[in-house]
Amino acid sequence: MQPGDDVAVGTVGVRHPERELAWVENAPSSGWFPRLDARELWRERELALVLALKDLKVRYKQTFFGVAWAVLQPLVAVVIFSLLLGRAAGLPSGGIPYPVFSYTGLVVWLYFSAATSAAAQSLVDNRELVTKVYFPRLLAPLAAMLPGLVDVAVSLPIIGIFLAVWSVAPSYQLLLLPAWVVAALLTALGVGLLLAALNVRYRDVRYLLPFLLQVWFFASPIVYTGSVVSGGWRYLYAVNPMVTTVTGFRWSIAGGRPPGLEALVSLAIVCALLVVGFVYFRRVERSFADAI
Repeated sequence: MQPGDDVAVGTVGVRHPERELAWVENAPSSGWFPRLDARELWRERELALVLALKDLKVRYKQTFFGVAWAVLQPLVAVVIFSLLLGRAAGLPSGGIPYPVFSYTGLVVWLYFSAATSAAAQSLVDNRELVTKVYFPRLLAPLAAMLPGLVDVAVSLPIIGIFLAVWSVAPSYQLLLLPAWVVAALLTALGVGLLLAALNVRYRDVRYLLPFLLQVWFFASPIVYTGSVVSGGWRYLYAVNPMVTTVTGFRWSIAGGRPPGLEALVSLAIVCALLVVGFVYFRRVERSFADAI
């Protein structure tokens, strides 16, 4: 026995509290203005990718057309809209060929619609994970919005074909295209966070959301140009943030009327949606496992 060796005297073993690891509690923050732990989200980024890949595989598993559905859905809608609204009803398209006009609007709208719906259902669809494992709950709606970006990427070459067929040449504003996709993502995130938290407690959300998106569709300049609203009414119209997003996305690709100063109203609404959605989500986050 050497000096300094531990000796057990009349006991099975000696505990050394100072050598034990400190207790770590994993729980959502509380308070009226909960903070965003970006480092925690970054550490768990692989989980977000796993959830996104799972949603992507489930969406196209055992389908005949696979990812081609991302192209078929807007193409069929464009044919119908072009025949009924563009040719028969004569809706204005701001000097852009109506098929190009409607397709560019549908691409960004379908992403927003799918991302919002997926984010709203993200916690309920992953209830087993929510009730058994702690992870930053924000990752669920964030991951749910990623698969839709694949659909946008698949649709871009089709947009290029439309531009070539109807002899529409994009200009420098094409560089701003990613900004409008981000705008659609942030709008969907703000709405999705609020609806995801509400959906845990009130399952009416799953029935309300399709109606809400249907009304929102016709309130956005997808099948008609936003120039039909003029004067001071444009600022009221821009309270719908998808007005600026759809107009900006279309302008970046095919030209036409660019967003004006009313875009500042849409920007303010998007920021408000993000703040309200985030604060409410974090306030009720502690009750998700019990209520879901």
